[in-house]
Amino acid sequence: MAAERPRRRKEPIQVAEKGRYVYEWPRPMVTADVAVFAFIDGKTHLLLIQRKIDPYKGRWALPGGFVEIDEDLPDAAARELAEETGVRNVPLEQLGAFGRPGRDPRGRTITVAYFGVVEKDWDRIRPADDAERAQWFDIESLPPMAFDHDEIARCAIERLNTRSGRDPATSPVR
Repeated sequence: MAAERPRRRKEPIQVAEKGRYVYEWPRPMVTADVAVFAFIDGKTHLLLIQRKIDPYKGRWALPGGFVEIDEDLPDAAARELAEETGVRNVPLEQLGAFGRPGRDPRGRTITVAYFGVVEKDWDRIRPADDAERAQWFDIESLPPMAFDHDEIARCAIERLNTRSGRDPATSPVR
């Protein structure tokens, strides 16, 4: 499913009354992260942001963030991508869920990761929100990343390779 631009619900969602369907034990937080690729000068590049805030202030990460209570997952991914990089209208596809305990020092967090390919205007990125910088990196020389984003990036690269008909073990997309 392509997420073109964030949509807001017109009416607020109904939140269950405490005690009826809301339980006392802790629940995880949910984020949406996005691996966006562009083909620049014959090579495959991945868009990363440099975090402006803790945790991992100054480290590189995939664009992403927390899902709002009344927001659909693809909309959250598209919103975070636009807020942090200025990139809009990219068809996004769900890559998978990542939820290893300890992946986020703020608490139990599960992310639903998306990926897409920017086909035009790849040079019009601009950092905003909690991104200090936004930059394209050749997938052959990615920097160390915050959270478990290196693992998510590897999965996205494998998916991209599979889509292009290449064997990801022997022939990375260039």
